Amino acid sequence: MTLLATPRLRLRPLTEADREAVVKVFADPEMSRFFAADFSDPAVASAMVDRRLAYRGPAGQGHWVLERDDEVIGVAHLRPSWELPGGVPELGYYVASAHAGQGLATEAARALLDHGLGALGLPAVWALVHERNAASRKVAGRLGFLDVGSGVHYGDLHRVLVALPAVHGRPHHIELWVPDLAEAERSWGWLLGELGWREFQRWAAGVSWRLGGTYLVVEASPALSAADHERTRPGLNHLALHVGTRAKVDDLVGRAADHGWRPLFADRYPHAGGTAHYAAYLENEAGFEVELVAAEGPAGAEPGSPTS
Repeated sequence: MTLLATPRLRLRPLTEADREAVVKVFADPEMSRFFAADFSDPAVASAMVDRRLAYRGPAGQGHWVLERDDEVIGVAHLRPSWELPGGVPELGYYVASAHAGQGLATEAARALLDHGLGALGLPAVWALVHERNAASRKVAGRLGFLDVGSGVHYGDLHRVLVALPAVHGRPHHIELWVPDLAEAERSWGWLLGELGWREFQRWAAGVSWRLGGTYLVVEASPALSAADHERTRPGLNHLALHVGTRAKVDDLVGRAADHGWRPLFADRYPHAGGTAHYAAYLENEAGFEVELVAAEGPAGAEPGSPTS
């Protein structure tokens, strides 16, 4: 898990050594006002710490303590939800009553939200906030969470909230200049179509495909300064695209040759990028390389690439 810092707080992974401090935070009955359990009972609070310490889940997610000036003032989590289906990531934040009203919950929650949507690349982060917890709902509102309904969770009625990645800083489009537009349509059009992209724009010298807010252009521009693409020169080496499952990667590899692609590093397939990285590397007739990465890789797997 990652150590996170804000202007006033340090968020570090919860450890056994924090048990006494966390139990002390929840000793105030006010902290249990929106819980089904009474965490002012030290035994109940200690059992809660046990559950948090027992967490085993995706890399980068888990439970943190909130420290201010070396004092533990709260806890927070970003981990697969125990209440919502599908193991979606859920954010929670709890600041000691003595430190309420200072914006610290917002500060801590923002750090974890940025960590989840940014560093971890999560497609969404969810939160469950008690129906009567107006202060926590205001925090979620300031962070951009959307209210999508309500339901009984953790033994009482909660608002169901979701935060989605912002468009800021995300790719708008990618443009490839190609020597042969027909060949590019044959190879890229097939592959992108298999991955859910759909034709977006078309003009005499080019065509584009779109997935979500991003589109990819191939264009035989009259301003081309060379007749071919060479991926080992300075510039674009390859594009890497997610594929939902390992089986789909295998399927695409098996059919790629019929659509203008040849395998690269075939002797090391599917782990040319490392043992924890399930991917295929393909090259089309124009010399463009694409990496197809199975999204269902092991927890903590990092993107990898062979030498070229």
